[in-house]
Amino acid sequence: MATREDDMPVSEDGATLAPTGVISITRVGTLERDIEEAADPLAIDLSRVEGVDTVGAWLLYRTAKHRDAQLVNASANVADLLEQVAKADQQCDIRPEKKPGPLALFEEVGMWAEDFWRTSKGILGFFGATLIGFAMIFRYPRRFRFNAVVQRFDMVGVRALFIIGLMSFLIGIVIGQQGAVQLQQFGAEVYTVNLIGRLTIRELGTLMTAIMVAGRSGSAFAAQIGTMKITEEIDAMRTIGVSPVEALVIPRMLAAVIMMPLLAFFSMVLTLIGGGLFVWMELDMPPVTYVARLQEVVPLTDIWVGLIKAPVFGFLIALAGCFQGMQVKGNSEEVGLRTTNAVVQSIFLVIVLDAVFAVFFSRIGWI
Repeated sequence: MATREDDMPVSEDGATLAPTGVISITRVGTLERDIEEAADPLAIDLSRVEGVDTVGAWLLYRTAKHRDAQLVNASANVADLLEQVAKADQQCDIRPEKKPGPLALFEEVGMWAEDFWRTSKGILGFFGATLIGFAMIFRYPRRFRFNAVVQRFDMVGVRALFIIGLMSFLIGIVIGQQGAVQLQQFGAEVYTVNLIGRLTIRELGTLMTAIMVAGRSGSAFAAQIGTMKITEEIDAMRTIGVSPVEALVIPRMLAAVIMMPLLAFFSMVLTLIGGGLFVWMELDMPPVTYVARLQEVVPLTDIWVGLIKAPVFGFLIALAGCFQGMQVKGNSEEVGLRTTNAVVQSIFLVIVLDAVFAVFFSRIGWI
């Protein structure tokens, strides 16, 4: 038996290989080239092999399977690993087989219901943990992180002023234009001011602000906390005795709850300005008349309705964002998935609660 330059003993006809040492992932490239160059029928003598890792075992098993190679003189450990690799070589479905007809629909509905139930239960449990965190801060005020709350004020409120102001101003113009076009058909374009005032202050100012905060700050909450979960920063906080709820969740919730009414009021003002600009330019209504008309048609209760809803929406947005961030496990792909879920859940909860508020305020006479 001859010897190759890499000390691989081979037979004279090149049909028998006798590798030595350990066949590991660092050697499989060389061994694979030797196997490809060897003649058939091939035999691999494993008597001088001291060990094999999984990659090496897979190369040997694949060679035996596809080239009908003989693996001879293998030690007990090597033979056992080759047997385990052979057992793992099974066909599997990359995608689950879809069930036909109505069964697929029932399966989808069942999976959705299970996910909805699991998420609802998780949010409820997270809400309870948050209440406990608030209680601990009331009991031990030194745990309150004032600097963290102020920093979230900047992120949730100050940096959102421009985009919320621009959005609100343009929405005011759209409401004025669409309202004037429709009311003009009945000769009632003068009521465009009523439409702008009541719709903006009672509903759209707060609702559009909540949607913008959910997309901007709620997603940021989920991404920040999710990334900290992946990098094990939250585990480190627990190790040194710091509660993640007190350090991460409560500052974000306080910032969202406090800043939402301010942002909603800012949005209302900018929307009224946009609508006022439109009626001034298109309906020839002077700004003084516009403001006087707003004072006549918009009751004070509309302002209370808009401002009472705002902190509740802020709490829901922060709750959904922080909850989804804390659910991140595994890899960075899940951060994106949880961030999307945070935005969707926040907007869904805001709209559902807005409907509840509409019915409630109607029942108490604030209409």
